[in-house]
Amino acid sequence: MAGQARGKVKVDVNECKGCGLCVESCPPKCLELAPELSQYGVHPARYTGHDCTGCGICFYCCPEPGAITVYRLAAPPKPAVTMQGGEHAPAL
Repeated sequence: MAGQARGKVKVDVNECKGCGLCVESCPPKCLELAPELSQYGVHPARYTGHDCTGCGICFYCCPEPGAITVYRLAAPPKPAVTMQGGEHAPAL
C-alpha cells in the first residue's frame, strides 16, 4: 500500500513485549520487529516510517496498554473550488 502516510505509530520499547501481534495485524505492513533486543531481551515492534494509514488496528490488538500510540495526521487542505459567472452553481 504505497502512498503518502496518513498516520504515524510510536512504540514504547519499555512497554512492548515483542509478541508481534501488531506486526501481523497491520494492514499496510508498516510495523516490524526490531533486530536488536530491548533491555528486557525481546525484539520490540517498530514503525518502518512509511505507509501508515492511521487505522489503529495495532493499538487495539496490542495486549500491553501504553505500548503503542497511533497518531492520525491532518489531511492536507483541499483547494477551493471557484465557479465562473457568480457565486452559485448553474440551475439544472
